[in-house]
Amino acid sequence: MRVLVVEDEQLLADAVATGLRREAMAVDVVYDGAAALERIGVNDYDVVVLDRDLPLVHGDDVCRKIVELGMPTRVLMLTASGDVSDRVEGLEIGADDYLPKPFAFSELIARVRALGRRTSVPLPPVLERAGIKLDPNRREVFRDGSEVQLAPKEFAVLEVLMRSEGAVVSAEQLLEKAWDENTDPFTNVVRVTVMTLRRKLGEPPVIVTVPGSGYRI
Repeated sequence: MRVLVVEDEQLLADAVATGLRREAMAVDVVYDGAAALERIGVNDYDVVVLDRDLPLVHGDDVCRKIVELGMPTRVLMLTASGDVSDRVEGLEIGADDYLPKPFAFSELIARVRALGRRTSVPLPPVLERAGIKLDPNRREVFRDGSEVQLAPKEFAVLEVLMRSEGAVVSAEQLLEKAWDENTDPFTNVVRVTVMTLRRKLGEPPVIVTVPGSGYRI
C-alpha cells in the first residue's frame, strides 16, 4: 500500500511516516498543501493522510482536488478540532474518514488499512495462494502452516504479489507500491528483495519470474 502523509507539524508527520513504514507501507511525506497537490499529480496513492489546516493550500482544497480528479485515492483527514460540525464538513467535501488529534497510533493504522482495502477489488481479509496465507492486519505470513518471519519490505512485496491473484506484476509496479519516492528507480532493490523472499518462503519456489515482464505467484 502506498500512502502520502500531508502534515505541517514535521515531527508528527515524520513520526506517522515511520510508524506506517514499520507496517510495511510505502510512505511519502510533504509538509504543505501545495506540495501535496504536486505529489498527487505525479504518484498514485492508495491513501492520503491529510491534515486539514495546511499552509499554502488548505487541506480542504487538496481534498476537493482529489475528488475533482476522480482518483480512487482515499482520504483520511486529520484535525485538531473534535467538533462534530467540523467532522461533518470534512466528510461533505470528500474525505472518506476523519480522525481528530491527538489520536492513538493503533487507530490511525487501522483506519489507513481499512481505507486501503476500499481502493481495490474487495479481497478476503486473509490472502491465500499456493500454500501461503498472508494476514495484512496481523502482519503474519504462513507457508503450509509454518510461520515465516519477513522484513517490512519483503512483506510488502509479497502482499502486492498476493493481491494480484496470479497476474504478473512488473518490477516497476512493485517499486511503486512497496517503496517511497526516494528510492532510486534504477536500483536492483526489487530483485534483491524478491530473491530474499523466495529463500525465506522455502521450497518449492512459489514466486515465478516472467522474463521481461516481472513476477507472479
